[in-house]
Amino acid sequence: MEGATASGPHEPTLPPEQQARRRWMSVLARASAAALEDALSTLRGAIGALPSHRLIRRPEIGMAMVRGRAGGTGRAFNLGEITMTRCTLQTADGFVGSSYVAGRDQRQAELAALLDALLQDPARRDRILSLVIEPLARAQAQQRDRRVARSAPTRVDFFTVVRGEDRA
Repeated sequence: MEGATASGPHEPTLPPEQQARRRWMSVLARASAAALEDALSTLRGAIGALPSHRLIRRPEIGMAMVRGRAGGTGRAFNLGEITMTRCTLQTADGFVGSSYVAGRDQRQAELAALLDALLQDPARRDRILSLVIEPLARAQAQQRDRRVARSAPTRVDFFTVVRGEDRA
């Protein structure tokens, strides 16, 4: 798979199209319903009316097991369950979009699935990436940076202390 990269030490190598979709799905899953509404409003203003859609799987609320890795790269373990909402829909022009979002916001899941379906259309993709995904990704990065900066003063660095009886 030329040009493909792995997302981590335990991730398979993916083709560029799948990497791109993974990225926009991640951004959409982290965006609030209000941010997605604003993004769709901006999109309507830029490209006109959006295609109608029908729900294949109405937004459903359920649970998902969250897995973690010791040290971020070690052995996987079950961390716990979170509430998730999923949705799948199809646009009038035949593109299918899906979403899985943390929490119980059914509107958020539907809007994320709609944007995923619109992004499946190669004719619309670049415009939607620049008008919707990139601004959302920048806002999410800025929010993450602010959170890191706020918590930085409370950071504790741990180190190994040699106990007295272990000394030679």
